[in-house]
Amino acid sequence: MENNKNQPLKQKLIYDFEDFYNTSNPRVFFAPGRVNLIGEYTDFNGGYVFPCTLSFGTYCLIAKREDSKLNFYSDNFPDIGVITIETGDYKNEKSQDWVNYPVGVLKMLEEIGFKPPCGADIYYYGNIPNAAGLSSSASIEIVTAVALTMVYDFEIDKIEMVKLCQRVENEFMGVNTGIMDQFAVTMGKKDHAILLDCNTLKYRYSPVKLDEYSLVVTNSNKRRGLTESKYNERRAQCEAALLDLQQKLDIKALGELDNETFEENKHLIKDPVNLKRARHAVTENQRTLKAVEELEKGNIDGFGKLMNKSHESLKNDFEVTGKELDTLAELSQNFDGVAGSRMTGAGFGGCSVSIVKRKKVNEFTEYVGTKYKEITGYQADFYIVDIVDGASEI
Repeated sequence: MENNKNQPLKQKLIYDFEDFYNTSNPRVFFAPGRVNLIGEYTDFNGGYVFPCTLSFGTYCLIAKREDSKLNFYSDNFPDIGVITIETGDYKNEKSQDWVNYPVGVLKMLEEIGFKPPCGADIYYYGNIPNAAGLSSSASIEIVTAVALTMVYDFEIDKIEMVKLCQRVENEFMGVNTGIMDQFAVTMGKKDHAILLDCNTLKYRYSPVKLDEYSLVVTNSNKRRGLTESKYNERRAQCEAALLDLQQKLDIKALGELDNETFEENKHLIKDPVNLKRARHAVTENQRTLKAVEELEKGNIDGFGKLMNKSHESLKNDFEVTGKELDTLAELSQNFDGVAGSRMTGAGFGGCSVSIVKRKKVNEFTEYVGTKYKEITGYQADFYIVDIVDGASEI
């Protein structure tokens, strides 16, 4: 994380924290958001993903208290005000709203033996667009986990922290997400994406050298909520397809299959809808490996074409795109100067990611923004993003 870029914001947040809590010298932490360049809905299918971490994210300021009170406040939700709980009293309650994410982190830390010896004043500020599918929930989980472990001197390694925050999502919040978001937010590396095998958690960094291209994230501003989406349904459909294939194949995940083996055995999947879901999981996994190969050879166009195919599969086989994301993808893919474009995240709203020639970015945002609003009625927001390091103290 480049400190010089964040110094003015860091100083403002320290001032705001001290003014709000009437206490001084907080420690400041940051966890980025993430965008997945390719490899969507492969994570819980034991396949590969290819995310990178973004220059916007969640800031967490924390100072210990002498009593046992934990105070939570977010500059993004001033109307909710301060939520106060006692150390050790970790329940998921609707009245706690967004604070359930950090409470979940505290609960999971306690379950593995880490208990805060005292309370704390905690202050958050996030500049990830809310409900845009850029991992705002993983960002708040990880920034909280990093802050708590460093302030209270808990000994926990990064991969253990990743798994712990995935449990927050799965067990405490009730959303069956894979591990990609927490992994990327924690392990991100400047100017690199992570090729992660979600089956084994083996990973390697791959340089993202876009040369005359820029990475542009477009927010559809069609809000989506993971818990209300079809996410858990898609997961169940993939698991049902896997069960059918396991009658004959000795596999633990769809991600273990190549395209040829899948085609030879797809007749085992009884339900035609489940077949489509499984086909996406298998082909997307293979596309991801091929795309990383193309990027590492410097073939941006080849990488972009695979992004386009990814979107097509998410639209037709996985059916998680919707009018807004399809419109963004179509407008972007047909724009002269775009190497590739696809939806990113869970779908049903949220964002697309495009690789756009740097000299055409302004023209791209104007054209796509205007046409998108004409077609859907929504105003799109555009972010030209840098790839930064994962979560840390700043």
